[in-house]
This record gives sequence, structure tokens and C-alpha cells, in this order.
Amino acid sequence: MTDSYRTVPGRGEARFEVRGSEFIGHVAPATTVEDAEAFVDAVGEEYADATHNVPAYRVRSDPFREYSSDDGEPSGSAGDPALNVLKQRDIENIVAVVTRYYGGTNLGVGGLASAYSRAVKDGVDDAGVVEEVPHEQFTVTVAYDDSGSVRSLLESAGVEFEADYEAEVVFDVRVPTVEASELRDRVRSATSGRAVIELE
Repeated sequence: MTDSYRTVPGRGEARFEVRGSEFIGHVAPATTVEDAEAFVDAVGEEYADATHNVPAYRVRSDPFREYSSDDGEPSGSAGDPALNVLKQRDIENIVAVVTRYYGGTNLGVGGLASAYSRAVKDGVDDAGVVEEVPHEQFTVTVAYDDSGSVRSLLESAGVEFEADYEAEVVFDVRVPTVEASELRDRVRSATSGRAVIELE
């Protein structure tokens, strides 16, 4: 899972009505199944008075996970249409929840499928879609004597990092997964193995 993928950079929301029923599409990035489930739970609590809160997510964990539920709607009318939008648009590490307040008119399976998929589409459009490269994070802890060479190495590599100067110097590094192993080797060699490297 080192190749780039499409995802959303932040949250998105969409609201509309269909024959009296209100639909609210919520989308958010999620890098783990736990993140996705937490978002589903949070929306469910915030909209506990809704008739339905229909979840769908696709997460690049190991193994790859896809999930959806109709949450009490007729089988195949809600969860699958919501998930299909994410599949068709080839978006990963994303969670969507569609909230529905029933308006008194039955929409039928076709009407529901159309409304649930539209809520996810509009939510994704609101959030925007970006190309993302998998990253990993690690910390490098060194004595002050080694901090200058580690800092210049990280700067020349063009990676994101933050430095914390306490009793020792701790660099919090975020690097594309494909470059991480080589970068750690370079840090070890620049400090003659004195750097303490911990993966997050």
C-alpha cells in the first residue's frame, strides 16, 4: 500500500430535501477502521433523533476494509448506494454517514437509493478530493552534538518535521512511506548509530 490514492482532506457536508424527508450527508477522512467507527458513532450521537444514520466507509488498513449498513432502511436502498459512490469515485480512507429525517412520504427503494447516493456525492464534493501518498511518522532523539547534522539532513530531504529542544533534541518526522526506511538509515549513519529512532 505504498501507491498514491484519492481521499478527502477534511470534512464535508450536504443537506437537501426529497418529498419532505431531509437528508444530510457527512463525510470525513479516516485512516483506520477505528477512526471510521468513531465518526459513525459521533454522527449517530449528534443526530440521535434522526430516523436513520446510514454509514459507509473504505479504509486502506491491512486488510482493506469496506463497510456499509442500511440502518433500518429497506435492504439495498441505503448502505450499498452510499458505498457505491465511494467505489465509483475511487476514494479511500473515507467515511460517510447519511442522516435522514423521515418526512411522511415513502420514497421507495429507487428513490431512497438516489437520495442516499446524492447525499454522499454532494458531501464528497463539499470536502473536495485530493491525491494522497501514504506517510509514516517516527521520532529521532539525539544529543545536542548530533542535532545540527540531523536537522540539516531532514531539511535537505525536504520532509516535514518538528524539533523539540529539551534535555535532548527530539525530531518528530513525517515522511512518505516509500522514503522512510532510507531516511532512517541516513540518520543512523549521520550520527554513527547514536540516534534513537522510534516508529509511531
